[in-house]
Amino acid sequence: MTEATPKRNTVGRVLMGVLIFQLGLAGLLFLGDMQSGFSLPDFGPRAPQLTEPIRPGDQTRRFSPDRSPPGGQPLRTEPLPERLVLTSVAGGEAILLEGAIAGGDAERILKLIEDLRTPPSRIILNSPGGSVRDALVLGRAVRQAGFETELRSGDICYSACPYLLAAGTTRRVPDDASVGVHQHYFGESTLLPAFVAVEDIQRGQGEVMRYLDQMGVDPLVMQHALVTPPDEIYVLLPEELVRYGFIDGTEG
Repeated sequence: MTEATPKRNTVGRVLMGVLIFQLGLAGLLFLGDMQSGFSLPDFGPRAPQLTEPIRPGDQTRRFSPDRSPPGGQPLRTEPLPERLVLTSVAGGEAILLEGAIAGGDAERILKLIEDLRTPPSRIILNSPGGSVRDALVLGRAVRQAGFETELRSGDICYSACPYLLAAGTTRRVPDDASVGVHQHYFGESTLLPAFVAVEDIQRGQGEVMRYLDQMGVDPLVMQHALVTPPDEIYVLLPEELVRYGFIDGTEG
């Protein structure tokens, strides 16, 4: 046996270990795809229901976009729409965007805003979130147009919706409205090598953090998103909304 043989064996074991790790991670990604999202297995206790009160240190709740409280004024009982619906309110001074953020909503909503007879000055949000890409595209257009963003009493803004909220030149969130973050799913559901899928996720998270910084929101808010799986939501307290720069603390 030559001296190189043990080295080749060592390298072979290392490569085999890496391959096994990647196959295992690919399996987790596949399972995440089956649930329309990626998250590592959760072996801890289940989070409480979303309707249970939020307290400091107890802010993670079970979450499903189609089962989240619809909110709105007056309080609604029917589910929110499956894609954003634009309604002109306050005599045309504002528009209300309600519902999930579906793929293609950014271009569609921007066209609807462009066609309005009276240009609005503010956007009211009530959404369980959805497409990150569309939220970022729409958010950049909102900032460029100089719109304000706000929630009403009882409204929700979860998942990708806070990126729309962040786009406002000024932002208002009542204490009894609800803003929450969690892990996101980037890209289409597809079987990819593990390293490619993880790279896609990391790139997406980097884009989100850069976007938040551009909007004047502290990207550190992502620390809560990154540790909260897609089937749960971390609800930000009013003081956290101030700390991360979503609101300035003078309005609530």
